[in-house]
Amino acid sequence: MPKRFRLTRHFPVSMTEDGYRRLKRFVSDAAQDEGEALSFLFENFESVTHDESLPHRLRIFNAELDARKR
Repeated sequence: MPKRFRLTRHFPVSMTEDGYRRLKRFVSDAAQDEGEALSFLFENFESVTHDESLPHRLRIFNAELDARKR
């Protein structure tokens, strides 16, 4: 039996403009709202990320983060 989809947590989120635009594009392509799309991504995190490139991409993002905040 499939799990019932309930949004049980609400939290404030800060996103980069690029990240928000990509989320909106994903939401449009998937015909979901932002909460459903984020739930899908995090529930299926291991299957939607590439284990070998994730640490490298994360290091790049973190290295650029301070400059992007200004």
